[in-house]
Amino acid sequence: MTEPTPQPDRVVRIDIDAPITEVWDEITKTGRVQKAVYNTVLDGELSPGGRLRYYSPNRKRVFVVGEVKEIEPPHRFVHTYVMTLNPDPPTLVTWELEERDGACRVTLTHSGWTDAHKTADKTAAGWEEILGLLKAQVETGQIPLKTRVMYGVMGLFSFALPKTTTVDYADRQGW
Repeated sequence: MTEPTPQPDRVVRIDIDAPITEVWDEITKTGRVQKAVYNTVLDGELSPGGRLRYYSPNRKRVFVVGEVKEIEPPHRFVHTYVMTLNPDPPTLVTWELEERDGACRVTLTHSGWTDAHKTADKTAAGWEEILGLLKAQVETGQIPLKTRVMYGVMGLFSFALPKTTTVDYADRQGW
């Protein structure tokens, strides 16, 4: 059996016209819906070693699981990442925020990819969409109507999602 071949990091960057603390608060808010992150609810202990999960709003599904590696408010948030829809080996997500003339630059680096991962390119495209939605949410207080409608439809069909997304499955995996 051959060792997996490392793949390039996926890096996405966006400037948001808002104070760094507002952007940080939106990225790290727990217990409430994060519209920019596909209408999920981040829950967990946001300190090194803490487990985190991104749940559906009704908390019947878990879409992303991980462990907090670093947190330096309001500049850096690093956590492992496993998408439960198609569980690949864990990767690493690094959120870096820097203040730039009253605005905030967000740089998201998703690293740890190998050729054994099936979801690298789709995940990178997802981060581009998420950062665009984050910009809209923070700057205007709302995400686009078409995205809100899509979230509603996705919620209606959540019963058809793989069993790997259920809370019971995540619990049995120790995620």
